[in-house]
Amino acid sequence: MAHTYTALIQQRGEWWVGRIQEIPSVNCQEKTRDELLDTLKITLGEILEINREEAISLVENGYQAVAIEI
Repeated sequence: MAHTYTALIQQRGEWWVGRIQEIPSVNCQEKTRDELLDTLKITLGEILEINREEAISLVENGYQAVAIEI
């Protein structure tokens, strides 16, 4: 299932900075716009995997995984 996220980016001096609108804890800075977008994508993937692993570690045996669309 593919999801789309919104990167809010801007150039500040010599740096490009950005964050993911839906998950503000994902924020990065790079020297170029393309590097920033790549880093945001990688960081978003990493935090989603960490969150997924943490959620699974907190549930007990016998849980059900149910897809929810909004």
